[in-house]
Amino acid sequence: MDFFWELATLIVIMLLGHWIEMKSVLGASRALELLVSMMPAEAMLIRDGETVRVRIEELQKGDLILVKPGEKVPADGVVEDGESHLNESMLTGESKPVKKTIDDKVIGGSVNGNGALRVRVEHTGKESYLNKVIKLVQDAQKTKSDTQRLADRAAKWLTYVALTAGFGTFAMWLMLGRDLAFALERMVTVMVISCPHALGLAVPLVVAISTAVSANNGLLIRNRTAFENARLITTVIFDKTGTLTQGSHEIAAVVTFDKSVDEREMLQLAAAVEQNSEHFISQGILRRVKEQGIAVPPSQSFNYLPGKGLEGMVEGRDVKVVGPNYLKEFNIQVPASEAEEGVETVVYVLVDEQAVGYITMRDQIREESAEAIRVLKANGIKNLLLTGDNERVAKSVSDKLQMDGYLANVLPHQKQEKVKELQAKGEFVAMTGDGVNDAPALAQADVGIAVGSGTDVAAETADIILVNSNPQDIASLILFGKATYRKMIQNLIWATGYNVIALPLAAGVLYKQGIMVSPAVGAALMSLSTVIVAINAQLLRRQIR
Repeated sequence: MDFFWELATLIVIMLLGHWIEMKSVLGASRALELLVSMMPAEAMLIRDGETVRVRIEELQKGDLILVKPGEKVPADGVVEDGESHLNESMLTGESKPVKKTIDDKVIGGSVNGNGALRVRVEHTGKESYLNKVIKLVQDAQKTKSDTQRLADRAAKWLTYVALTAGFGTFAMWLMLGRDLAFALERMVTVMVISCPHALGLAVPLVVAISTAVSANNGLLIRNRTAFENARLITTVIFDKTGTLTQGSHEIAAVVTFDKSVDEREMLQLAAAVEQNSEHFISQGILRRVKEQGIAVPPSQSFNYLPGKGLEGMVEGRDVKVVGPNYLKEFNIQVPASEAEEGVETVVYVLVDEQAVGYITMRDQIREESAEAIRVLKANGIKNLLLTGDNERVAKSVSDKLQMDGYLANVLPHQKQEKVKELQAKGEFVAMTGDGVNDAPALAQADVGIAVGSGTDVAAETADIILVNSNPQDIASLILFGKATYRKMIQNLIWATGYNVIALPLAAGVLYKQGIMVSPAVGAALMSLSTVIVAINAQLLRRQIR
């Protein structure tokens, strides 16, 4: 008996299956290629008042570059002159162009709008934001999660099953008196049909697609297992400032207790200490000082007081800018005032341990916060607000967003304890945060989520980074994590399940009923299973919102 037709068909079908499979795999990595291609090859360097075109590899930190309308930004930096709107959608997932003016940061690879910008380079090469994103995506695609390891074990055992079933089928038909050609054909068919090809592709392809799609939508996955475990989340803890609120606090009132210190001088002293910090309170105070044209003196012995505030020496005086927790801890009494009511944040200014006044600030709740909470509730996930602010402020934000509860006056080390308490009650906890003080809680949580506008410490501690500070992305992340896990399980079930029917047919259990599967048909079924797995994985692209 000759096998020319069967072998030719087998090879054609398997090559076709391979082609479709690799097309899917390459498609999954195309987003990564797009990210790589986003960086321009050249930049306009401003040197001695003249503009020179150089390759981006020649750029160094501190260089001044010109970005013309419609050009791509060649490196991360800060705008020194000009105003424009930048398209950052491929980098951050933010669909709307973002306005950039003096002192705003720009990301290499983003596309400039209709204005010219002069940008001072901050990061180049491997230090750039785009390169960090690419590395995170590559690392995430390479890292194996628990589900992938399960698929690897299943593929290993299916290989043993295929070999055992093949040789067993060959021996069985010989013992039943069939000729060598028939027994060999059954063995080949069994081995071809039970090839763990689809199983080997089932999870890795979903991983590649989910990671690339996530990156395109502003979700950077650092820990694959944590991402897949998003389906288990029962409680999400939200840090208030910068996550649920905009974090750009503006001064509402400046009140002094001490007649020897007027409002202008108190702002000057506070700004002198706050100029060393990137905190939203600091930025709000510095904006007001700049608006009023107040000169800010230098400060020495700057010190960060975790969860309480800042301190430093200004012109020989010990100046502290602290929150209510500091006053409570050291039992410092201050006069009550109506100006403190109805504001988000109050900071007190102390000079030589004497309270001289306070500054109140307001923060706006993000428009997207309410929708994020609604989506979480609709999916049966509890949500809690965790903040160092007082109970009145916490209750106000919690009530406005109709959250399940809040925890107020929480110090940094207590945030981690609150996460532990919830875990002890059986909750699977996700923590969101953006500051240094959130890092311990992010590490403790089952899934740590850092918002992209936050600090490097928070991002390095978290499992997942949200490039935008959009709370809706947190809900999208959890739902996409669930969808990703579903696709993995669907592919695993299909890749192993079809063997339950196909393998006995290949072995010839229905031979007496006239049903036989040839090697070519076996190859077609095996390739079909691989193609189905690939197509099912590609459907994941439609799952993210």
